[in-house]
Amino acid sequence: MQKKVLKVNPKDNVAVALVDLTHGETVTLGELTYDIIKDTKAKHKFVTEDLAVGDSIIMYGVLVGKASQPIQKGEVITTENVKHQSAKVEGKTETTSWTAPNVDQWKDKTFMGYHREDGQVGTENVWLFFPLVFCENRNVEILKDVFEKELLFEKATKYQLLLRSLINNSEEEQMIEEEQNSRVFKNIDVKFITHQGGCGGIRQDAEALGRLLAGYVNNPNVAGATVLSLGCQNLQVQIFTDALEKMSPGHKKPIIVYEQQKSGTVDEMLNGIIKDSYEAIKQANEIERKPASVSKLVLGLECGGSDGFSGISANPVLGQLSDLMAGIGGATILSEFPELCGVEQELVNRCVNEADAERFLQLMKDFEKSVVAAGSGFDMNPSPGNIKDGLITDAMKSAGAAKKGGSSPINDVLDFTEYIKEPGLNLLCTPGNDVECTTALVGSGSNIVLFTTGLGTPTGNPVVPVVKISSNTILAERMPDIIDFNTGDVITGEKTIDEKAEELLEFIIEVASGNIKTKAAILNQNDFIPWRRGVSL
Repeated sequence: MQKKVLKVNPKDNVAVALVDLTHGETVTLGELTYDIIKDTKAKHKFVTEDLAVGDSIIMYGVLVGKASQPIQKGEVITTENVKHQSAKVEGKTETTSWTAPNVDQWKDKTFMGYHREDGQVGTENVWLFFPLVFCENRNVEILKDVFEKELLFEKATKYQLLLRSLINNSEEEQMIEEEQNSRVFKNIDVKFITHQGGCGGIRQDAEALGRLLAGYVNNPNVAGATVLSLGCQNLQVQIFTDALEKMSPGHKKPIIVYEQQKSGTVDEMLNGIIKDSYEAIKQANEIERKPASVSKLVLGLECGGSDGFSGISANPVLGQLSDLMAGIGGATILSEFPELCGVEQELVNRCVNEADAERFLQLMKDFEKSVVAAGSGFDMNPSPGNIKDGLITDAMKSAGAAKKGGSSPINDVLDFTEYIKEPGLNLLCTPGNDVECTTALVGSGSNIVLFTTGLGTPTGNPVVPVVKISSNTILAERMPDIIDFNTGDVITGEKTIDEKAEELLEFIIEVASGNIKTKAAILNQNDFIPWRRGVSL
């Protein structure tokens, strides 16, 4: 039988409703009983003791808010009776110990990946087209239309195939099979990025975009790239190539660069790009999948459209998976710094190096300072959807979001656009914005992104599989076209977090091997938004 309520941490003075609770209902938690004061929807929390104004709200064992009104035992907490509050952190107070989980069954596991000369292994093989400046977006779109129509026939939507079948008076299923069998290259995909940066803003944003794009080229999922430049923009070709050389000295990946102001007419430039890129794509198509250790996986950890169950099902499952990866020798990257507000002390204490602990705190302070300067604050982070589904303060949301990082030591702290270099758990400074975060994780070396959600979101990426993980079964059943993996059976008590983490790792190996296509890939969800820290000039 499913439990009705749950206390996440023994120190907590709130309990989570796992099902809808009605006014006057009595629920049992351990040896204690509670009379529900007001109707409480599933995912929301009620207090387990009487609270006066100013009393602390504790969840996940940390401070997540303060009572702004008297709250009776058994009464639901809301934005009306609770205000955001988080503990202030100045530095390490202890060094956290950690015992790695048993990973014997995973040590010899392999996936079928694309091996690169620098030792990285991709889960995809992509030839990437992108501009250094928004002025070249139209030319990229022209190339996208040409290459997708001629090389990647299966990119046609099911609606196009339906109409095509009607025009040709043939069965839709037969048309789909014919289209897929007529794909020109079997081992390479061609993807296209456009953006609104590269000029017109502060030089630091242009330079950061150059590093981000260099990270995409360096990502093991990318075989090579065609780069379009106008010529006069802030993000000069040299800035991009210098960033790539610094990131990967002596890199061997083929890169084709065209600069429009040196190329004559648009027609001449596009003709040259098509010819040169086609030859390079043919070469990249010769790369085939080969066995690789699971330790070659770099998993980006992210959440979006979170709900009140995210922090007790999907995110802890990712946390256990992150610990398994640390034990195996693989890598994970935990991002979204605004959603680590309130759990800094735990993360600081888990940093292996004092310098990383100090850097993490400084990045957090600088980020929050910039948000305050813009007239907002981390306390404004929860969205209307988050609040409606039980995440009423940023610290509460953060405490649940941080569960994606498990409990292993933090081996490195990275700023936006820095590329991963350490195994185990890494922290990466990014916004909480879904697409900006995913974009950054891939630029820092993730070859798969794991994205938990309780409300549903279609976010994807051009070069890396994005696995959508549902916190609850209702979402998985309502939006099966975007959810890849469901952890709702943790909420119902049918499965444990450990069991789901092992299931998820098996699923990831299949995705990494190309045997399972993610829903975001099926939807052709190729999102790319660079984080711009500055203003337009």
